[in-house]
Amino acid sequence: MPDKKKTVFHWSSGKDSALALNVLLGNPSVEVSHLVTTINKPLQRVTMHGTPIRLLKKQLESIGLSFSFIELPESPSMEVYEKCMEDSLSKLKAQSINYAAFGDIFLEDLKNYRENEMKKLGFDCLFPIWKRDTRDLLHNFIDFGFKAITVCVNDVLGEDFLGREIDAEFINNLPSSVDPCGENGEFHTFCYDGPIFKDPVNFNLGEKVKRSYPNPAGDGEVNFWFVDLV
Repeated sequence: MPDKKKTVFHWSSGKDSALALNVLLGNPSVEVSHLVTTINKPLQRVTMHGTPIRLLKKQLESIGLSFSFIELPESPSMEVYEKCMEDSLSKLKAQSINYAAFGDIFLEDLKNYRENEMKKLGFDCLFPIWKRDTRDLLHNFIDFGFKAITVCVNDVLGEDFLGREIDAEFINNLPSSVDPCGENGEFHTFCYDGPIFKDPVNFNLGEKVKRSYPNPAGDGEVNFWFVDLV
């Protein structure tokens, strides 16, 4: 029998990560050895999602695999980001982990970037939910018994979609222009229960905050709503 693919999974705390990890854990040719999450070090939160590190730890402890964090400054340059990745992942490479897995679905440029960067560090990449239909994926997420809420939404969705449960009503209420899994950055989630967890992660919804960031596509700013989890 061939050796299993020892894999580090890049865990974001959201629904796509949960689905992808669930697929990997059910694959007899893969051994998920470690989970790694990028953290905004000054804020002590998951990058993009904004999940507080204390809840992230409860989430990871409920999954039950070894884990570590890649700590980033608040607004890192690509050079700083890549150096932080290299410093953290080289330690895992030294443990004979040769594969890196991600929950990406259809963004080709992001997939290519990950493959190129991981190759430099000696990792092959796995994308367990790549090119799956995003509406089907979201229905699968619900059918498998996963539970999640939105913790970050953009202006296309607005404040009314913040802190909402991912369920059939949520899917039906999404504007037609929004990808069902938010793969274009329309929303991010916090997954708190499901088949990969030993116990649900308990939390309450806190303050809602609107933040503006420079528009990466051009002039002006883009706005996002975040809800704190306490």
